[in-house]
Amino acid sequence: MLRIVITVTFCAVPCLVSGQAPRVANPERPTYATHAYAVAPGYVELEQGISATGTAGLSQGTIWSIALKLGISPSLQAEFFGPAYTRTSDGGGVGDLGLALKLRHDLSGKSAVALIPGVTAPTGSTAKGLGAGRALGALTAVYSVDLPATVHLDLNAGPTGVGAGATQWFFSVSGSWGGRVLGVTGECFDFTPGGAGPRLAGVLGAVTVRLAPWAVVDAGGQLGTTMNSPNALFLGLTTNLGRVF
Repeated sequence: MLRIVITVTFCAVPCLVSGQAPRVANPERPTYATHAYAVAPGYVELEQGISATGTAGLSQGTIWSIALKLGISPSLQAEFFGPAYTRTSDGGGVGDLGLALKLRHDLSGKSAVALIPGVTAPTGSTAKGLGAGRALGALTAVYSVDLPATVHLDLNAGPTGVGAGATQWFFSVSGSWGGRVLGVTGECFDFTPGGAGPRLAGVLGAVTVRLAPWAVVDAGGQLGTTMNSPNALFLGLTTNLGRVF
């Protein structure tokens, strides 16, 4: 699925709070919502996924997306993200790549908040429909909370597509349940219409399998609920690569 200057996350396995093992993978895919937690300081985590997507059929487009996250401090994470390769009916190539910072704070042992400013560069071809043709910004506010029975909830809201005229607004509610190995998640998301594009809305569901403490596989689908919102099937892998400093 196309990312619109926001960091995305996956929390079907329980999200990790401060003080837990730093090498345990804590994915931020494939939902549009993000959680309020960060990679441990000095550690790097790589997410990648492939999706088949389209409004008329899943053969319309293929996207290989990546996100490389670096923990800088307990309250700060940096991320390089975007479509490393996208195929459309007009051709293929890299999409608009971006950078984001996650500034986070624990409210308690079970809840946290975060603020995520991000920007994408016009690295994708506009002639092939792979990019916006300009730099775009976003600012996402996040609230995450662990509920009883290993249920986790993420709430996201904020402006996106900033710099393309009328600002779009992004809203998402994501709930998940996770065991030690298997997890499931569901999400409702909505992007209001604006200069960066038409309204996009839908529901998303996925399952995960934790192959090892440092590796999580996800698979699922998305159903668009407006005329311009694509359907999608996706498969992804998140790997904590270990400490780099």
